[in-house]
Amino acid sequence: MIALTRAISPRVAECELTHRDREPIDVSRAERQHAAYEALLRELGCSVHRLPDAPDHPDGVFVEDTAVVLDEVAVVMRPGAESRRGETAAIASVLAAWRPIVHIEAPGTLDGGDVLRVGHQVFVGTSGRSNAEGISQLKRHLAPHGYQVTAVAVRDCLHLKSAVTEVEDGLLLLNPSWVDASAFPGVDSLPVHPSEPDAANTLRVGNVVIHGATGGRTRRRLEAIGLRVRPVEADELAKAEAGVSCCSVLVTAIPGHGSHSPFPISQSPLVS
Repeated sequence: MIALTRAISPRVAECELTHRDREPIDVSRAERQHAAYEALLRELGCSVHRLPDAPDHPDGVFVEDTAVVLDEVAVVMRPGAESRRGETAAIASVLAAWRPIVHIEAPGTLDGGDVLRVGHQVFVGTSGRSNAEGISQLKRHLAPHGYQVTAVAVRDCLHLKSAVTEVEDGLLLLNPSWVDASAFPGVDSLPVHPSEPDAANTLRVGNVVIHGATGGRTRRRLEAIGLRVRPVEADELAKAEAGVSCCSVLVTAIPGHGSHSPFPISQSPLVS
């Protein structure tokens, strides 16, 4: 498993915000938390590679929004926030070594944080960042590979994956105030603790669920059903409306792909 990340911009405090009031961000603390997140990814078996720095892009650390990677294809996004559209070129260049590349084109907009894959079902949030044309283009790109794309209404949060993520095959962790469980027919769900509305965002690496350390009550719900959960401090970037899935793009190394990879698969030379 390859994990693509990016350094935090010194301008992160100028990030786009939709549902949160702006708060001061301690960049040094955010960098320490981000480094610990990358270290956990390496501990869990990922080869971590940083994309080129993007100091002029305040949201550049949130690489999840720039691409969605499936076994068959990588879809390069066209972010809903115009200020973020310069973030995609670097990841497109890297992913081209491992997957065929397709793009969301104007007037479509689509953020990777709005895309949730559950097997061959792909749910896409109809948020302020992803529009109907972007979702329609994603359907066309994925249909030849057997994926069914379904639009899902979200409310009061930035992205679909702010409200729901998959914590094991066929099981979703969700905030029912932000997305309806009925939008995912045939898929089981577990609600977050009511006192932790942000706790639905997770990142699965193998059989481990990475979870924000502030969501302790929700984490105990996950552990009570036998899931392995690793908490990580992420509260500084949470001020930028981010969750733990936002800061990486995971790419499964597939035999026959990546023979001209821009990074040696077995090493992590871009992360100190």
